[in-house]
Amino acid sequence: MCGIVGYIGKQEATPIIIEGLRRLEYRGYDSAGLVVLRENDLQTRKKKGKIDEGLARLVLESPLTGTTGIGHTRWATHGAPTDENSHPHFDQTGRIGIVHNGVIENFDQIKDRLLSEGHTFQSATDTEVLAHLIGEYYDKPRSRNGESLHPLTDAVMGALREVIGTYGIGVVCSEHPGILVGARRGSPLIVGVGDGENFLTSDTSAVVAHTRQVIYLNDYDVITLTPERFTVNSLGTDSAKVQISQIEFGAEASEKGDFPHYMLKEIFEQPRTVENALRGRVDKEEVTAKFGGLNLSTAELRAIDQIVILACGTSWHAALVGEYLFEEFAHIPVEVEYASEFRYRNAPIEKNTLVLAITQSGETADTLAGVRESKRRGHPVLAICNVVGSTIAREAHGGIYLHAGPEIGVASTKAFTSQVTILTMLAVLMGRVRMLSSRRGLQVIKALEEVPAQMEKILAQKDHIKAIAQKYAHVEDFFFLGRQYSFPVALEGALKLKEISYIHAEGYPAAEMKHGPIAMIDEKTPTVILIPTDSLYDKTISNLQEIKARKGPLIAVANEGDSRIASMVEDVIYIPATLDPIFPLLGVIPLQLLAYYIAVERGCDVDKPRNLAKSVTVE
Repeated sequence: MCGIVGYIGKQEATPIIIEGLRRLEYRGYDSAGLVVLRENDLQTRKKKGKIDEGLARLVLESPLTGTTGIGHTRWATHGAPTDENSHPHFDQTGRIGIVHNGVIENFDQIKDRLLSEGHTFQSATDTEVLAHLIGEYYDKPRSRNGESLHPLTDAVMGALREVIGTYGIGVVCSEHPGILVGARRGSPLIVGVGDGENFLTSDTSAVVAHTRQVIYLNDYDVITLTPERFTVNSLGTDSAKVQISQIEFGAEASEKGDFPHYMLKEIFEQPRTVENALRGRVDKEEVTAKFGGLNLSTAELRAIDQIVILACGTSWHAALVGEYLFEEFAHIPVEVEYASEFRYRNAPIEKNTLVLAITQSGETADTLAGVRESKRRGHPVLAICNVVGSTIAREAHGGIYLHAGPEIGVASTKAFTSQVTILTMLAVLMGRVRMLSSRRGLQVIKALEEVPAQMEKILAQKDHIKAIAQKYAHVEDFFFLGRQYSFPVALEGALKLKEISYIHAEGYPAAEMKHGPIAMIDEKTPTVILIPTDSLYDKTISNLQEIKARKGPLIAVANEGDSRIASMVEDVIYIPATLDPIFPLLGVIPLQLLAYYIAVERGCDVDKPRNLAKSVTVE
């Protein structure tokens, strides 16, 4: 949540920061701002609203010049989205500017003390309190304890030792125009290493057009940047250790191309991203999957008695699919936990339990807390993640990367199908070291390999799905129903529709409708029913008839060749037949497209839905 871009070098900072903020706008778009140093002057512009409607227009009308600066795009936590609450914020003297992601939990106590000392504040944010605190330390005599620190770095470190909470910050000072300081705890911060220039950002997509050499900072790292060099210190007990990594995608991967929205582009990328998730991981000779980063031996995998999966949002729905997969293929009991609840529960977990953390960004605060709690309890933790170098990827004992490329649309699409692909392969691996037959394993692998081409067939129906979407775009309530492997897909379909169209939508197991929700059914409330030709087909038909009897409009997602379904529903979307465990990978595609086209028809901004941000790095 929120995006930071900082630059120090020889080029004009403003266009680099503005373009970087545009690339990070999916992380927050309540407001945006920047501060640029010109000699010893801090020039700032900030504005409520999206970047192109606010900040970029303001900068065009009133340009900034200088080669050092920091910028921010905001998702509001403390204080409403206003010009005053927009970042950057400044200390009492106006010499120090700061941008900040995260939450300072003890800001009110610090603010009370500073108010008693004569400080005045211009905003309702916790960030301005941190700026004033840094300014106070900057003006204090400092004890270096033998360290040779720049005065601004020293002030930042002093202030951060006093705060409780999470932060990713960029700091500049009018008295030191050749210095940019960053620090992180619990909120991602990355250094882009250039030639005679350096960058600071919360996401690599903001700097990949300028450099592919990056440093993923660790918690408690404090970095001091000049155009030519960087120095890392640590607020923790360990000395700071950094490693320069290579970004694995190019700048073009973060562009929309010919698509009107990132979300549509990412929906259409799924045949390729599933291929990427499978590439190099299929062992047909042994009829299993192979992963290079699990860091668990076959004996250790065989000894696992339980799996606990931690996730949030769309990743939680993928985890539910994983529960069915692991229990069917490997006969291992699985618990799927909301990471935000798990971190505060004292749930009894058996000794030989594997914890799986599923996260697109690798920075989700609740999932990270669950990972750390699991490690404290002594359980092995594997991460399924899309971002190389992310915090969860680094802190887990082992893991599997999705290799889906950057996902910019706030409503996750390709990450879901990549996660389900990985979970299917991992479940095959776990099953093969136990009791899954080679015959069944080979069936699943072959079905997975057919998925990309089958996805292409579904995507070719976009005009048909668009027509259905236009028919129902005016409604205010939707139900999504499915059984077994289809149930998590129903939940995901409802979430997609809620996220981007603001239509109230609920997902349920189809048989649960009669236990309460069916009271909501009427001729104005459509239901999407996932009805593959599986062992529960006739049971699901009965649930369909219950809705039909109450005049509820029905949209079916059914298998090709199903001759019965068309006469029972108002609309049908046919998808290729596949094995039951593979159905989620195909069944979700029509629901993504349906949500997308409904949102477009309603005039919604599908890439930047209200109140949402892509990566939830605060609690």
